[in-house]
Amino acid sequence: MFFKHRKNKALDDAQLLRKYQLTGELPVLGELYERYMSLVYGVCLKYFKNKEDSQDAVMQIFEKLVERLLTEEVRDFKPWLYVVTRNYCLMQLRKTKVQQVPINGHTDYLAEEESEDLSEEQWQLLSQGMDQLPTEQQQCLQLFYLQQQSYQTIAEQTGYELKQVKSHIQNGRRNLKIFVEKHHE
Repeated sequence: MFFKHRKNKALDDAQLLRKYQLTGELPVLGELYERYMSLVYGVCLKYFKNKEDSQDAVMQIFEKLVERLLTEEVRDFKPWLYVVTRNYCLMQLRKTKVQQVPINGHTDYLAEEESEDLSEEQWQLLSQGMDQLPTEQQQCLQLFYLQQQSYQTIAEQTGYELKQVKSHIQNGRRNLKIFVEKHHE
């Protein structure tokens, strides 16, 4: 999609990344990114639920990489790209919706302009904490906070009892708070 030629086909991800960081040549970055475009698109589609927004996001993420990869140290490109993609999607969703975010043991209502007050590191910490939660808690928190579904709708979608949904959300918030407090500098 991005770049047709592959003169660096024999190079692995780390070698391509290093070459891009040394030369700043976009075709080198394009070749590296092209290897994972379907992964990026799939993650975007999971969050945005539509092709057009997901395709736009794939392009926007590439544009972000052009600068970020020149300044950031990346040990393993694929997992790093997954986190960047997921965080990009979450940030875009947060910009378009009023959010409820559990902070300091209670729920604060954050409008778009207020959500920008949290740093990228804080959002990344929340995202890492979500990854540590049991699947049921992750699922219920994502449906409740990111998709703004009601308890009843979540119960219908997941098959959990209404009490279980409430419990998963409460326990997920508590566990996320503990994770953030434990890992916050």
